[in-house]
Amino acid sequence: MQLRNDSLIAYLPNQPPAGKLEYFIKLSKDEHEVNLPENNTVVIRYKGAVPDTVLIIHIIFMFSSMLLSVRTGLEAFRKDPKLFKLTFWTLITLFIGGLIFGPIVQKYAFGAYWTGFPFGHDLTDNKTLIIFIGWIVALFMYKKSAHPERWAIAASILMMAIYLIPHSTLGSEIDYTKLDKEKAKQKLLDTLN
Repeated sequence: MQLRNDSLIAYLPNQPPAGKLEYFIKLSKDEHEVNLPENNTVVIRYKGAVPDTVLIIHIIFMFSSMLLSVRTGLEAFRKDPKLFKLTFWTLITLFIGGLIFGPIVQKYAFGAYWTGFPFGHDLTDNKTLIIFIGWIVALFMYKKSAHPERWAIAASILMMAIYLIPHSTLGSEIDYTKLDKEKAKQKLLDTLN
């Protein structure tokens, strides 16, 4: 850290998309030491630039699917519910927002289209997959079940419960050991050429 005017300043090295830095600050004077934060570390997660158009479309469709999910769940409580169209449009908006534009956003931001099941443990990808499966089941059960409204309510509750989990929890993360091997390999190839 460097003292500039009345401030201590340090610069952290930039990281590629999905790179993370974990750090803490140790200040010391004579025998006194202070860690900031006191008992934890700070984690910074880097991302690439996502084009505004892609991000806006993703957000509009994800919020639309959530709104339609709530509307479908409420429709199920009506005396003669009209569930098919609402269930269908909930599924379509979720598909476009979560399974088409979600991976596009992920690719721009973190360098991979899909890092959830079966390729990884990205919780946002897995949450989207679980919600999508829930709504597919609700749509399928519309014709198969004597009580399709129960399936619509269940899918709506599932979606609401999953949306309570913070976005980007257990998100994409670079494996720096692989990154170092790739850099070494590229350096060797550059030397040979």
